[in-house]
Amino acid sequence: MKSLKELYKIGRGPSSSHTMGPQKAATMFGQKHLGASAFEVHLYGSLASTGKGHLTDVAIIDALHGLTGAPVEIVWHPDQVLPFHTNGMTYYAKDGEGNKSEPWTVYSVGGGTLSEGPGSLIGEGDDIYEFSNITDIMKWCKDTGRHIWEYAEECESSDFWIYLSRVWDAMKASVVNGLDAEGVLPGPLKLSRKAATYHVKATGYKPNLQSRGLVFSYALAVAEENASGGTVVTAPTCGSCGVLPAVLYHQWLSKDFSEQRILRALATAGIFGNVVKSNASISGAEVGCQGEVGVACAMAAAATCQLFGGSPRQVEYAAEMGLEHHLGMTCDPVCGLVQIPCIERNAFAAARALDANQYASLSDGYHRVTFDDVVRVMKQTGHDLPSLYKETGEGGLAKGFDEAFRM
Repeated sequence: MKSLKELYKIGRGPSSSHTMGPQKAATMFGQKHLGASAFEVHLYGSLASTGKGHLTDVAIIDALHGLTGAPVEIVWHPDQVLPFHTNGMTYYAKDGEGNKSEPWTVYSVGGGTLSEGPGSLIGEGDDIYEFSNITDIMKWCKDTGRHIWEYAEECESSDFWIYLSRVWDAMKASVVNGLDAEGVLPGPLKLSRKAATYHVKATGYKPNLQSRGLVFSYALAVAEENASGGTVVTAPTCGSCGVLPAVLYHQWLSKDFSEQRILRALATAGIFGNVVKSNASISGAEVGCQGEVGVACAMAAAATCQLFGGSPRQVEYAAEMGLEHHLGMTCDPVCGLVQIPCIERNAFAAARALDANQYASLSDGYHRVTFDDVVRVMKQTGHDLPSLYKETGEGGLAKGFDEAFRM
């Protein structure tokens, strides 16, 4: 299992797999062909279906043209899926006479991660975790008497906490920036930002309603920042980036948890996200939104349960419920934008994470279905979902509302 530094990436929205990944690939290709006279980039499957709404073409053109000054042609193939992954792209460089270079085919497999095919992850370093499932990690906790975050500390490099501190600072900034911003999000939906309004209204409620309203506002703030192309943290993706920051920011402010305890909660959350990334997928284009918002909810539930003194078993139970009760969730972005239903889903998943923590904390932590069981089911469910429900913009809400919003 790779470092949590590869799970938590700080970058621009709106999509880790459709924006961050392609931009990274374009930068890598451009650096190898600085003398090119032009570029031709073919986008396949989900990248082509929802690429315009996710600014895939803008990200690629900005990277290649910015490096070389050469023009870039984007060729769309929404009905053609390459064998390895639906987020496939092929790059060509052209010389002054129009001759093409050898093609480079690469895949954006979720969370900003790139792959050239089976067994390949580009630039993510070696596996540093001995265990890649929660069952083994829980056994380690039992045998050593230590907690889940301590397993991360055991395996990561000496600068791990410094990096997580940067992640936490970026998460806090995305909440603050999102709460301060108002107006309409970019794109044809003409969707107004709601975070600031929710935050103001929440402060007028009695404590029990105020708490939930504030969590909503924080999740909306980060998700809206992402939708407008602001800087966010993949947790585990851009499309689900509002869930974990909302929950942690709320606990940090309202319960006065120390920064160090928040960082430990981030480490625990990252372990659960990393297990899913290693054994299934966090790509909405591959397994639907259960792999994005569902995993984000599991991460936030685990982090919250740890903050409130949950045992490793209770933490695992909270994460299991966070993911289990998102099984089968489709990825159906209207107009290919990370706005409807994505932004609201971040807010509801944050609230569900708090519920999962409370449920697990009231229990003794013993339960029949393990987190690893749910990860296996999620992977199979995702593969069984028809492609139109996996970030193609062709099914679900997208099918019913796309044309109305485009008018």
